[in-house]
Amino acid sequence: MTEQLQAAAAFLRTHDCFDILTHDYPDGDTLGSGYALCLVLQQMGKQARVITTSVPNDYDFLQKDVLMQDFDTQTVVSVDIADEKLLGSNRAAYEGRIDLCIDHHMTNKVQAGLKLVDGRAAANCEILYKLFRLMDIQWTRAVANCLYTGVSTDTGCFRYSNTTAETLRIAADIMDIGCDTVFINKVMFETKTKKKLALEREIYNTIEYALDGKCAVIAATLDIQRRVGVGDGELEGLSSIPRQIEGVLIGITMREKTPGEFKVSVRTNGNVKASDFCARFGGGGHSAAAGCTVRGTLEEARAQLIAAAADFV
Repeated sequence: MTEQLQAAAAFLRTHDCFDILTHDYPDGDTLGSGYALCLVLQQMGKQARVITTSVPNDYDFLQKDVLMQDFDTQTVVSVDIADEKLLGSNRAAYEGRIDLCIDHHMTNKVQAGLKLVDGRAAANCEILYKLFRLMDIQWTRAVANCLYTGVSTDTGCFRYSNTTAETLRIAADIMDIGCDTVFINKVMFETKTKKKLALEREIYNTIEYALDGKCAVIAATLDIQRRVGVGDGELEGLSSIPRQIEGVLIGITMREKTPGEFKVSVRTNGNVKASDFCARFGGGGHSAAAGCTVRGTLEEARAQLIAAAADFV
């Protein structure tokens, strides 16, 4: 891992004009990684910008210290992206052009000139933290806020099974640097919009149990999304709902992207591997959290997922 970190550090020092790619339906880890790297590169006197499909309102604070720069792209870096198909609407412009891939998914499939991948890291921002320590950067509150956001959100505020002792040590060091943990924890974990509450009320009515209660499925259909009037920001975080139910080993969240196409998030308990489950559908991720895409009507897609779940519980 040390050699990979050194190679990535040397790469960043010797290149310029960076486009930093985040994944579709961006979360705290991909955005925290992207904006932390952008801030550090700009601090080094380089030109850099974050390329994302959207930035949910909750994450606006991550970009407030980033300079808006216009330049011709020379270097492309992806952060927290396990597969180029997760680039969403940016896929056509950047597929096959990634020079450096920084990721923490063991199922990483990105084709890149240089890869810095550590599947043991709880969050991609853990890898960025180690990289920045090696590069001896000038630590600022803005960089610390980005990294803490990534680490805390990908570990469910340090409650999920991916949280390690090293994760907690990194978070403590970031706190010592001066990140605003009170603000971030309030925004990320203790604040919901009225629309988010209305959405959750609708979602609870969609819960379907299978396999003697070991599998629970919820669905945010397009009809529900339109009726409540929610965007991507309110849709984030739903995947924790089915896993919290007593006795559930596989919690499945179906988010309808277009008619007949569902983005599926899988969260598991016990020894069930979410990454193996999602691999059945061409997806991947982590042991307890993974994703894939399933096509069909709601009933057809749900039946496919439940049938697959039967092999895991």
